[in-house]
Order: sequence, then C-alpha cells, then structure tokens
Amino acid sequence: MTTDSRVVLVGNVIADLVIDVPALPERGGDVIGTRTELYAGGGFNTLTAARRLGAEAVYAGLHGTGPYGELVRASLAAEGIGLVLPARSDGDTGFCVALVDGGGERTFVTSFGVDARMTSDEAETIAASVRGGDLVQVSGYSLVMAVNGPLLSRMIAGLPDDVRVCLDPAPLVADIPAEVLNPVLARTDWLSCNAREAQLMTGTAEPREAALVLRGRLRSGAGTVVRADKDGCWLAAPHLHDVVHVPGFPVDAVDSNGAGDAHVGAFLALLGRGVSAHDAARGANAAAALAVTRRGPATGPTSGELAALLGEDISGALGLS
Repeated sequence: MTTDSRVVLVGNVIADLVIDVPALPERGGDVIGTRTELYAGGGFNTLTAARRLGAEAVYAGLHGTGPYGELVRASLAAEGIGLVLPARSDGDTGFCVALVDGGGERTFVTSFGVDARMTSDEAETIAASVRGGDLVQVSGYSLVMAVNGPLLSRMIAGLPDDVRVCLDPAPLVADIPAEVLNPVLARTDWLSCNAREAQLMTGTAEPREAALVLRGRLRSGAGTVVRADKDGCWLAAPHLHDVVHVPGFPVDAVDSNGAGDAHVGAFLALLGRGVSAHDAARGANAAAALAVTRRGPATGPTSGELAALLGEDISGALGLS
C-alpha cells in the first residue's frame, strides 16, 4: 500500500558499528568485544518504520563512495526507499561506533563523512525535490552540524505551506545554535521528542506541560508529541487547548534501540494516510511497543503486525485492515 503523502528525510543515514563489550576499557586500555554488528542507522530507522506501514519514503540526504556508502544504499534499496542525491565521490558516508556494556548502557563515538559537508547546490536540489503534501522530516543531529545546519535551516524555512515539516530535535538539541533552530521551529508543523529532550527545550520535567510550551514555540496550527516510552506519549494537537495522554502498550521489551525512530516513522506514515493526530499517536505507540520486542535498530512493524496489536476497531480506522 502507498499513500499520497511521502515521508522525506533531510537528515543523515550513516553506518552503525555496534560492539558488545563486558565493560568499557580504562583510558589506554583494551577489551575484547563479544558481538559485532554493522548496519545502516541514523535516519534509516525512521524511514524504514514509515515504509513498512505503506508510506512512500525518500532519503534526501548525502551518501558517499566506499563501504559505508554502499551499505547505506543497499539497505535503502532493500526497503524500497528512494534517493534524491547521487553519491558523492569525494569521500565515504560516516559511521557511528556504539559500545554496549554488560549492563546494556550504550556509549557512542560518531565520525561523519561526506554527510556532514552539504553544499548549497545540494540543499537547492533537495528543496526542489519536495512535493506539495510531503512530510519532511528533519533531525537535530543534522541541524547541529556546522555546515549542514545553516543550509538546512534556510531550506526548511523556505518550504511552501503545503509541505508539512516534522522535527525530531534529538539529544543534542541544546547544542543547536539558536539562529539555526529558531527558523526551523517557526516552520515546524509537528515536533516529536522524548521527555528528556522536552525538558532540555523547556526547562520543565513534566511532559504534559512541556508539550504545551513546545507547541507555543511553533507556528500557528502546529502540534507536538512528547514520547514517554512505555507510558505512551503526550499529544498537544493543533487548535486544541488540552494536552492528551495517549497510553502505551505493555510488552516485554528486549531492546529499546530505535524505539523513538519507530514512533516517529509510524506517526508520519499514519498522518500521511489522513488519520487524526490522536489515532496516529496511538498507532505510533503500538509501533514503538512492537519495535522494543525485537533486537536491532530498524525493527518497526509491518501494517499487518500493527493491525494485529491494535485490534479491528482502531486498525480499520487507520486503514491497516
């Protein structure tokens, strides 16, 4: 199934190198990894979650020539996700090393490649590729980059009104320069973040209040979603005074990696199908719940899997059954 609204990611898809270690080494030390995996990560997880629910998904970001660029393109092609830009010939795609210790804590080191060196011509090509009705997803990881951030900020601020801009501010939101972030917020139609990010942006730890404050920083008619993990999310829908709690789904979680991406991708895919924000949030909660029951990053469910969890009433309203 496809929908009329495409999900277009203007962020980054990079390679993730994940190594399980018994404990992090001391400075100057070494440890032996017990398991190693290499796969596409970053914005790939959001695109995949949307694509598996029937949305047409497009990667409008940078990718290089080399083993990581090849991995990214092969992974996107396997999920049926389209590309906007050709491969850059002046370097490879970046990668992230994630060290996972015996307690499940993740420590990251990211090395960007050509994906951090956008040109103004590439930004113009991306802008020209966006169609009316598209849902354009941008991440704080892209906005924090010294080169890409200002280019993307100007591009997003100039998108036509019939394009819906969706922002996931990401954990580094406090490091995004105000002159980059503020124009994006002023053009954002939907902001989705977790409770920690909401607190960083508002100074309040209460997700309901944070959702309302964040909506006030966006343009008229915009909405916010504050994700609360197993507790679901808080929804400040456009033009409604009250903030609504949308409950989560109890599951036995085995890996929370990528749950937020699955939530964002599912929410956008369902919005693109024309369902209400509340129903899209409920569907996104279910998608995130299913994602944490599987190991790996890109674990968003298919439409059939989501429909089975939601039941006939809601899945029918979402066009899943």
